[in-house]
Amino acid sequence: MPHINAAAALQICVLLSALPAQYFISRWYGTDSAQRIQITERLIIASWSSFTKSCLSRDAWADRLKLWLSKTRTCLNAGLLILHFRNWYYGEKKTKIGDSEAETHSYFAESTHVRSPKPEYIQFSVGQVIGHKRFGYSGVIVGWDVKAKAPEEWLQHKYPPAKQGLKDTPHYRILINKANGYGKSTAYVPEEEITIIMGVEVVHHPDMKAYFSGYDGSKYIMQPWLKKIYPHD
Repeated sequence: MPHINAAAALQICVLLSALPAQYFISRWYGTDSAQRIQITERLIIASWSSFTKSCLSRDAWADRLKLWLSKTRTCLNAGLLILHFRNWYYGEKKTKIGDSEAETHSYFAESTHVRSPKPEYIQFSVGQVIGHKRFGYSGVIVGWDVKAKAPEEWLQHKYPPAKQGLKDTPHYRILINKANGYGKSTAYVPEEEITIIMGVEVVHHPDMKAYFSGYDGSKYIMQPWLKKIYPHD
């Protein structure tokens, strides 16, 4: 049953208190006892009818419930509006202040965090052409991480318990040579699975010009934006 607010409670009290008042009033208007009884009965019936319509009627309670829900919905909408505004404000503020923090969560060697200094144990460089030892495809390195940076679900799927140690080794992002017909366009692989291809190896990939401006005979030349991320490659 819906909560009875102060206005409804006051209305009930007034109606109940009206019964004895109406009885005493009837004492002054009736000329004899029979008339007074009739008047009193009519007043009681009228009061009870008014009471049932306002307090015991299903429609009356439905109206009160609708009013209560309307007020509740209004308060809820206002609360949601405030919450959305708060999230927008602080989210905007955090984004402006913490852009570098957001970038550190990029996966698969796509972070724009500058790789400097370059650790000595990173054997390969961006722009070098590689071959995959097991799958046989060739490709070109377009990025690297000192250790695997990928969603945990991806890592668990790629590395079973016996190979969990590979997650802490250098990983490289590769544009796969379309001429190999391998089926995939990119790969993210650990260092131990690739080897450098010596000599000229032309890599065909639709994104090559986005990463490289040319070829110097031994490796592909990085575009300026990529060189800023990998200044020592």
